Amino acid sequence: MSDTTARVLQLLGLLQSRPVWTGPELADRLGVTTRSIRRDVDRLRELGYPVLATHGTHGGYQLGAGKALPPLLLDSEEAVAVAVCLRLAAGGTVAGVGEAALRTMTKLDQVLPATLRAQVAAVQEATVTLDFRPIEVDPDILLVLARAVRDSVQARFAYTARDGVSTDRRIEPYRLVATGRRWYLMAYDLDRDDWRTFRLDRMSDARASTFTFRPRESPDPEEYIRQSMGASWPISASVLIHAPLEEVRTQVGSYVEAEEVEASVTRVLARSHHLQDIAWWLLRLPFDLEVERPTELRAAFATLGERAAHAARGGTVGA
Repeated sequence: MSDTTARVLQLLGLLQSRPVWTGPELADRLGVTTRSIRRDVDRLRELGYPVLATHGTHGGYQLGAGKALPPLLLDSEEAVAVAVCLRLAAGGTVAGVGEAALRTMTKLDQVLPATLRAQVAAVQEATVTLDFRPIEVDPDILLVLARAVRDSVQARFAYTARDGVSTDRRIEPYRLVATGRRWYLMAYDLDRDDWRTFRLDRMSDARASTFTFRPRESPDPEEYIRQSMGASWPISASVLIHAPLEEVRTQVGSYVEAEEVEASVTRVLARSHHLQDIAWWLLRLPFDLEVERPTELRAAFATLGERAAHAARGGTVGA
């Protein structure tokens, strides 16, 4: 690959990473003159990339949606196939790739023509994904919020709380977090003047504004959302699991609090609305464990054991 080709690809990556770049900014990042930037922009346009240029105080270069896909990337059929797969993956149907799929989908959507977007939406609407208690998330809401986070612009949406009350929210979006079954947004609520977490499956009518914001000093998104999730569950239990932390993490996920006590002992804090649910969840783990608190958890284990023994003997087990 020649130096010029490599630089053009670097330029393309920069244009995809944020909405607008000035010529001097691009020249400084790539170590060339603004004249070279103009020539490289022309090369991208020849390849089919819709690079727009505006003049004035807030002007610069930006990557727009074109009439045709750049021939260097994908043809129409390939683009539709990739976009559909990315939407399914971003919705949580492919374990471990949701956030990466969302980032890729955001880049692809930026240059996807309207006709192809319609094809992707049609396939998505006609597809049913079978999963264990799936939490459906509108992929268009994912895209709106992902772009708002990337561009540091305010966003609005309608939000339905657990009690069924719907409110309109005006926020500064900071981070999207996937927990496996759900997507969460950590944002600064402008009307409540405080940090909040929002479940994407409870959102509707999400839209980004044109108002930019300067990012505030924020809590750690992963820890903040973990604490917010735990605060909504009134019952907690602490157990010692006889296995290394790394092995426990593969079974409980990253959004359950777990800490190393010894090399082969891990403390896990489990939360739920019912102690019986915690007992059932812990029993499914393939490790030996000890109850620290509450003592009532032992009785919950005993009840489950009696029901299991009764079912093993051929008896009928009620709810």
